[in-house]
Amino acid sequence: MIIGIGNDICDIRRIEQTLERFGDRFTDRVFTTTEKTRAERRANRAATYAKRFAAKEACAKALGTGVPRRGVYWVDMGVVNRPSGQPTMSLTGGAADRLSELTPAGMTAQIDVTITDEYPLAHVFVLISAVPATQT
Repeated sequence: MIIGIGNDICDIRRIEQTLERFGDRFTDRVFTTTEKTRAERRANRAATYAKRFAAKEACAKALGTGVPRRGVYWVDMGVVNRPSGQPTMSLTGGAADRLSELTPAGMTAQIDVTITDEYPLAHVFVLISAVPATQT
């Protein structure tokens, strides 16, 4: 069952300008340590940051909150990769609390993310679904 969808498009040039102007002030406020480490290893770090920025926006839309609203902040949402390489979101703090509110009893939330870019744009789609909780 789908419990939230969101998409976002981000202009990579805007992130390039923001990185030039604000540097660490911007990245420390918006991105997780894992995201910053990954982006700083990339030749085109602005595109990496833009994709993750768009993912956060899309995830906040899927959560029905926006950022920063209802206790959901930028660093509460981080793009991580499953062992297969497929992207997903790791939620903490207010974002995790909101996801818990949305997830029906007896179900587990699953977050699917698709990320793409074609300079100068980055686009992300986030689908949050509730699947039956597995018995262990």
